[in-house]
Amino acid sequence: MELVEAIILSVLAASTPLLIAATGELVTERSGVLNLGVEGMMIVGAACGFGGAWLTGSIFIGALFGIVAGTLMSLIFALMALGLAVNQVATGLALTILGVGLSGLIGAGFVGERLTPAAQLYIPGLTDIPLIGRVLFGEDAFVYFSIALIIGVWWFLYRTRAGLILRACGDNHISAHALGYPVLRIRTLAVMFGGACAGLAGAYLPLAYTPFFIPGMTAGRGWIALALVVFASWRPGRLVIGAYLFGAVTILQLHAQGWGVGIPSQFMSALPYLATVIVLVLLSRARTGGSTAPAALGTVFVPDR
Repeated sequence: MELVEAIILSVLAASTPLLIAATGELVTERSGVLNLGVEGMMIVGAACGFGGAWLTGSIFIGALFGIVAGTLMSLIFALMALGLAVNQVATGLALTILGVGLSGLIGAGFVGERLTPAAQLYIPGLTDIPLIGRVLFGEDAFVYFSIALIIGVWWFLYRTRAGLILRACGDNHISAHALGYPVLRIRTLAVMFGGACAGLAGAYLPLAYTPFFIPGMTAGRGWIALALVVFASWRPGRLVIGAYLFGAVTILQLHAQGWGVGIPSQFMSALPYLATVIVLVLLSRARTGGSTAPAALGTVFVPDR
C-alpha cells in the first residue's frame, strides 16, 4: 500500500507541470496561434521563480516571478509572430533557444542554493486516511491549482461568449475579423495566458518538485506539453487524462530501472511522443469524431489598415 501510494504521489507531482503548461498552450492554439516556445518560457520561469523565492523567502512570490517571466517571454513571441507577422514556427523555436540561454544567465548565481519546498496540505483525519488521504488531501497548492485551472479553461471555452469568440478566431480568423472582433488582441491575450501558464509550470519545478535550480531542469517538459495538446486533440478533458498518462510514463521509467526491468530508459522517454504520433495517425484516418484542431492554427493574420 505504501509503495502504491508513493507511486501515485510521484505521478501527480510529475504530471502537474505538464498539465499547467499544456493548459496554457491549449488556449493559445485554440486562438489559432502555434507557440513552440513553451520549453523556453518554462525554463525562464524556473530560473526567475527560484530566484524570486530565494531572495524573498516566499514560495508565492517566487510563483509570481515565474508567471511574470513567462508572460514577458510570450510578449516577445507575440510581437514577432503577431505584430510583425514572422513565421510562428521559427519564432517559437528561437524563443526556446533564447529561453535556454537566458535562464542560464539568470540562474547562474543560484546554482547550488536550496530552499524549503512548497508546503503540503494537511487536514487532520483526512490526510491520514490510508492510500487516498495524502493523494486527495496532502498535496501542495500547485497540484490543486492545476486541476482548478483546467476546469476553469473548460468552462471558459465552452460555457462563455468570450470562449466562443476565441475559438472562432482559431477556426476562421477572417470571418471573426469581418464580424468586428479584434483578432490580434484576442490572440495576444491567449499567447500571454499560455506564457503565464508555462512560466508557472517552470516555477513549480524548483519551488515544489525539486527545491533547487539547475540549468536545463525542465528536461524537455515543454516539448511534452506541446505533444500533449495534440494528443488530447485540443480538448481539456482529454488533456487531463493525457497529462497524468504522460506523467505516469515518466515515473514508470524510473521505477522500471529500480525493479531491474530490461527496458531501455530512452525508449520509455520516447513513449509520450510515440503515443502522440499514433493518435495523429488515428485522427487523420477517422472520418467522424476526429481532431478538433483549430482550422486557422499557425496561420498569419494581417488585418486591413
